[in-house]
Amino acid sequence: MKSKYVILASALLISVATFAQKDQIKAAEKALKGGNSQEALTILQGAESVMANATDSEKAQYFFVNGNTLLDLANKKVDTGKNLSLAAKSYQDLLAVEKVSKRDKYSEQATKSIFDIKYKLINSAIEDSKSEKHADGAKKLYDAYLLDKKDTINLYYAASTYVNAKQYEESLKLYYELKTLNYSGKGTSYLAMNKLTGQEDLYSTANERDMAIKIGTHEKPRTELIPSKRGEIYKNIALILVQDGKKDEAKKAISDARKTNPEDISLILTEANLYLETKDFDTYKKLIAEVLEKNPNDADLVFNLGVLSANAKNPIEAEKYYKRVMEINPKYINAYINLAALKLDDEKGIIDEMNKLGTSTKDMKRYDELKIKRQNLFRSTIPTLQKAVELDPANVDVAKTLLNVYSALEMTAEYKALKATIKK
Repeated sequence: MKSKYVILASALLISVATFAQKDQIKAAEKALKGGNSQEALTILQGAESVMANATDSEKAQYFFVNGNTLLDLANKKVDTGKNLSLAAKSYQDLLAVEKVSKRDKYSEQATKSIFDIKYKLINSAIEDSKSEKHADGAKKLYDAYLLDKKDTINLYYAASTYVNAKQYEESLKLYYELKTLNYSGKGTSYLAMNKLTGQEDLYSTANERDMAIKIGTHEKPRTELIPSKRGEIYKNIALILVQDGKKDEAKKAISDARKTNPEDISLILTEANLYLETKDFDTYKKLIAEVLEKNPNDADLVFNLGVLSANAKNPIEAEKYYKRVMEINPKYINAYINLAALKLDDEKGIIDEMNKLGTSTKDMKRYDELKIKRQNLFRSTIPTLQKAVELDPANVDVAKTLLNVYSALEMTAEYKALKATIKK
């Protein structure tokens, strides 16, 4: 008889616990509706330990209220990133419970909230980047990716943002994940202006973007073609490995990438840059020749070769490529700008030497030689800068550079004429 009383008592305890759970969830809901989300969270944390014995219905309700509470805290700027991620986790737990129980009382709202959280994480990450909180932004972008793994661009942005945060180990993990997915990023971007923030939000599909337009949160939809990012991904993998002293691994990574994507020009350029970094000039030249053979009249490609050479402190090669770009496309403004910048880079060395000279006869003679050299350097940039201004009159930076050149050469008439056009 005693054993029966024990069983009855146990059943009674479970029943009492169940009522307590329901009361706590209701109390949390009431606090949340009253605007006391922190109080609601405290109540829910008290109920968390006994939720293992709750029914599926009670678990779903708990996860729903918990998600709503965390989301409300995030909206109030309380540990935004952390609470957004925890809210999303709670909604995902809810969806899992209702999937098993084959009930969908809260699933529709939870799915909408996860969708909302995803874009809140992305927008918060953008704000972090503006404030140079790159590590925080990268974590939020990765969390956004985990919410929707079909939207792999957030994984790419997370990896890139970890690079900006100089957390190379974290970025390398994500780049390897992108590599495993054979992610290229080539495709189409669907964008729309967020009416609340005034910023463009990115959507993975046209349907998602159009839904936001339909419900009235966004406007000004536009579509943008995205070039392949595969070369950049493998390049960054290689550069991080080189930085870690793992040059052989870096070369293998690029080699494997090229085997998978033999026609991807950006990967050949990346491999060329890697051999340039390791001072293997023969292999570098061989790869560059391969690139040019494939696309000898591709202005963008030849321009990139110029940039590679300039970064490698090889101004003669860089100038050759920039001039070739001008031959292919005389209106390719960046070639003119970069060629002028390449020449003007030499000014610093001249100025440094001039500043070190004394007042002896020998030093004064050398000073005059350097002054003439500097003037000739400035004169050599005038045609390219004038062409750049002609191609893009609204480019104030280029115009100001040309003004500085005119001023240094005491070309008063030309200076005044250009200055007048800038004022207009």
